[in-house]
Formats: sequence, structure tokens, C-alpha cells
Amino acid sequence: CLVRLSTMFGSVMVVTHALTSAQVQVEPVGRWFEAYIRRRNRNVSSSFQELEEEEESSEESADEEFQLEEYSMLRKLDPKDWKNQDHYAVLGLPHLRYKATQKQIKAAHKSIVLKHHPDKRKAAGEQIVEGDNDYFTCITKAMEILSDPVKRRAFDSVDPTFDNSMPSKSEGKENFFEVFAPVFERNARWSSKKHVPKLGTVESSFEEVDNFYSFWYNFDSWREFSYLDEEEKEKAECRDERRWIEKQNRASRAQRKKEEMNRIRTLVDTAYGCDPRIKKFKEEEKARKESEKKAKAEAKKREQEEKERARRAELEAARLAKEKEEEEAKQAAQQAKKEKEIQKKAIKKERQKLRTMCKNWNYFADNEADSVKMMEEVEKLCDRLELTSLQSLNEVLSSGSKEENKAAVEKQVKEPFLCSEVNAQLQKEREAEIQARQAARSSEQASGGAGGGKGWNEEDLQLLIKAVNLFPAGTNARWEVIADYMNMHSTSGMKRTAKDVINKAKNLQRLDPVQKDEINRKAFEKFKKEHTSVPPSIDNAVPSERFDGNDGNAAPWTTEEQKLLEQALKTYPVNTPERWEKIAAAVRGRSKKDCMKRYKVCCGRGLCSEGSFFFALKCFYCSVKLGSDKLRS
Repeated sequence: CLVRLSTMFGSVMVVTHALTSAQVQVEPVGRWFEAYIRRRNRNVSSSFQELEEEEESSEESADEEFQLEEYSMLRKLDPKDWKNQDHYAVLGLPHLRYKATQKQIKAAHKSIVLKHHPDKRKAAGEQIVEGDNDYFTCITKAMEILSDPVKRRAFDSVDPTFDNSMPSKSEGKENFFEVFAPVFERNARWSSKKHVPKLGTVESSFEEVDNFYSFWYNFDSWREFSYLDEEEKEKAECRDERRWIEKQNRASRAQRKKEEMNRIRTLVDTAYGCDPRIKKFKEEEKARKESEKKAKAEAKKREQEEKERARRAELEAARLAKEKEEEEAKQAAQQAKKEKEIQKKAIKKERQKLRTMCKNWNYFADNEADSVKMMEEVEKLCDRLELTSLQSLNEVLSSGSKEENKAAVEKQVKEPFLCSEVNAQLQKEREAEIQARQAARSSEQASGGAGGGKGWNEEDLQLLIKAVNLFPAGTNARWEVIADYMNMHSTSGMKRTAKDVINKAKNLQRLDPVQKDEINRKAFEKFKKEHTSVPPSIDNAVPSERFDGNDGNAAPWTTEEQKLLEQALKTYPVNTPERWEKIAAAVRGRSKKDCMKRYKVCCGRGLCSEGSFFFALKCFYCSVKLGSDKLRS
């Protein structure tokens, strides 16, 4: 018994004496260990021999049942319909399928060949079908396909047991992870890349979820559908037929591949739309963007407030400086006015004193005629002499005799420099009066508009007059256009508004003719200085073709026609469509070419009836836009 037990349990029992023995605990190994586990699970006790007999009997009965099912299945196979058969089931590997190794496939083939070979069945007395019509042909075909890696891959791509179905959105929204996880695991077998990412759980991070969907949106499938080709090119009779069959097969494979990729894409889109994690991530991203937008808006608001505060401080400082400057100017003007009043009173007093002393001496004359003549001379002296001269003359008259006083008065009347001194004094008085009027107008304009009363230098005035002539009455938004034109071309840096331009234009219209002529003269001299030299390219230019030829009305222009032409030029400015046709229609009896030629002559010879520099300047700019080839100042 000891020897038997030692053999059964694979252990050694030491016998110390024939009559005495030591009991040693042993452990079952191998198939006896498996029998022990099964017995323990069943909670029964039996001898190993009985257990072995039970197992052998159960295995024999199972083998007999499997063999009967296998034989029945193989007998039903049609050798001609091998393409629609399950080759794994034919070889007895339906439980392994694409996971079966080549070694397992060869062992299964060998086992089934030993059972179902025609020679074996014929020796057992079974009736054998001759040729390829026997079901053993299906076993051979299955081995041929599964042993070739290319053919096996083609068969695995169209595995009949594979489930191509996809869950709906309603199913996915209820139990997303339970529904979609097995579907992605099932389709992962088609991936060309290893280590396919898992769907994960609701606690998965954004990086994991993004990696999962990036993988499936760029899914690379090795699945191909050559196994489903309807025709085999090996059966073709010629090369052209093989090419045609191959073309048809390629088209059908491409169509099935496209449908497969659409199926995968639909699966991923459905999962992405039902994934609760995506919704959570979108809400978090939206909240983050809203917070960033709010922070930016607050920062921008603070920045604008700072700029507004700085602008207000700058305006306040400018206002205080302006008020201080105006106050100082006002005080200086008041002081100058007081001094002027004092001087006027002093001059008036000295003049009255001179008249009184001359009157007391009867104007140093013996008859009435000489007295009247001397009275006129005294009045001239009162008007022409300055304060110091009057004071010195009165001092002489107050202390001298009649003859001496007469000689002093006659000396003042006959002074050679008296004329120049008097003229200078009169000129000073005129300039002071003009400056006072201009200062009064400036103060009125300053009260009426911000930019209308200050900063108007001579260049800005010329630019304003030019803009008024370039954009005549009738121009759309005329004064806004003139203000924009001045802001664009002015070098003073002052920004003018339409209100400032209107106020200044009205002030210029109220100027007296002498001042207008003076402004026109200065502007014309400046323009003449800048355009004294005409470029050689203009002097040597060929006359424009539009004025060539002698066609048209050669009669001289009358004064009425000239006025109509000038009025039409003002009415239809340069930017008017079909300008010269409209001008020709306004001047009766003259064609378009006649008007253009007359316009060129007026610009060159200064025949415009307005006669001002600014109208000539307008003609100059118009001639440039018209494209005339020779210009004169």
C-alpha cells in the first residue's frame, strides 16, 4: 500500500521499521490534484480509482456525443459551397476562431483527417462519394485557407460570427459605458495598431478621453473584403478578362471598405454624442472661457477707466493752464489799456495846453488870415506830434517870449522828419486798431466753437479758401468734406470740425476788400514762388489728342458764354459723372470739345472772370485731373 500511495501521490514515504512506520502528510499532484479539487467542490469523497473511472466514462460519453455532432455537421456540408462555410467549425475550432494558432490548426486537422479520411471510412464499410463531391473536400479547403496567412486574414475579415451591430443613441444615453464598452472591444480586433485604448470610466481624465476618441477617429483598419469577390481571376480565359475581373473586384472591395469605415465613424460619432464626459468637459470649457472673457472685460474696463481718468486730469490741467493764460493776457490787456488811457489823457492834456498857449498869444499873428493859417498848423502839430514832443514844445512856450514861442512853433512845423514820423504814427494806430478788431473776432469765435478761433495761420486760411473752391455748394456733406480735407493736408496739427470751418468761412466773408486782396496777393506770390520752374517733361510735352483738330465752333467766346461756362464749372465739380457733357449742355451753342479747349485757355491765360488766385489754383488742379499736357502758372 505504501508503494502504491507513493506512486500515486508522487511522494516518498520513509519506512523506519517493518513493524513501525512514521505518518507523513502528502499532497496530490497532476491529474490527481485536479480530481481532488473537483471532489472538494462537489463535497464528496471517493477513491481515486472510482474518480478516474467516472472521468473516463464521462469523457468517453462526451467524445461520443461530439463525434456524432461533428459527423452530422460534416455530412451536411456541400463541397461546392465552401465559400459560405465556417472553416473554423469544419476543423473543430469554433471556440478559438481567430485566436487559434497554426499549431492548433494543424493538430485539429490531423485529428479530423484520422477520423474522416475516405480510406478510413471505406475500411469501416461506409459508402464513399467519388471525386470532389465528398465532404472531405471541405476539410481540405478549410485547411488550405486557414494555413495560409493571407487567405486566413481575408476569411477573418468577413467572419460570419462577428457582430457588426451598433447601439442607438437612446440606449447609449441610458447606460453609456455598459452599452458601448463591449462594442469598442469587439471592433478593436480590426485595428492595425496594437494597444487600443479603452473606453474608460466616468472618472477618466480629459487626456484619456481625448486620446481614446483621437484613436478611433483616426482608426486604421486591416479588414479587407477580398474573400467576398464574386469572380476569381484564375478562371479567366485571357489577360483582358483577368484585368476586367480584377477591376470589378477592386471596385467592390473599395465600396465595402468605405461602408466599413462609415460604420466605424458612425459608431464613434454616436458614442461621442452620448458620452457624459464630453458634456462635462464642454461645460467646464464653456465656464472657463466665460471666466476668461469676464476677466478680459473687467481688465479692459479698468484700463478704459484709467485712460478716462488720465484724460480728465489732462483736460483739467489744460483748462487750468488755459484759464491762467487767459487771466494773464486779460490782466496784461487791462494794464496796456490803462497805460494807453493814461497816455491818451496826457496827450489830450498837452494838446489842450498847446492850443491854449497859442490862443493866448493870438497864434503869433497880427491879422486874421495869418491867425487862421497858424491855427491849422497848430492843429496839425496836435495830431502828429507824440507826447514827448508836445511836452518839450509846451515847456518852451511856457517860458519864452512871443517871438521865441513863434520861432519854436514854426521850427516844429518846418521839421524835415515830421512827415515820416507822422506817417509812422498813423500806421501804428491803424495796425493797433486792426489787431483790436481781430482780437474781438477771435474771442467771439472762441465762445462759439472750440477750434474755430485759434490756430488759424496764413497757410490754414489759404487751405480753407482752396477747399471751399474745390468743394462748391451742392456737394454732399460739404462742410464735413472740407474739414476732413483740411485735417488731411494741414501742417499745423489742429483738428477742425465742420462747425469751426463754417465759422471761419463766415468771418472771412466779413473781411473788407483790402484784406481779401492782401490775402490773395500773398497766396499768389507763394504759389508763383513754388511753381516758377516748370519740369522739362511738361514744357516739351506734346499737346493732348483730345484738343487736336479744328472741328467745333471756331467763333469767339462772348462774355455771356464765358459766364455760363464758369457757372457750369462750379455747378459740376471734378467728380461729377459725364461732367463735360453736362457743362456743354449748360453752355448753349458750344460742344464738349469747345468747352474743354476754352477751359484750357482760361487756365493758361488767367481769363477767368473771378480774377482771384484761388480760382486760378482750382483751374490748375482741375487741369491736372483732366490730363492736360502743358500747364502754366
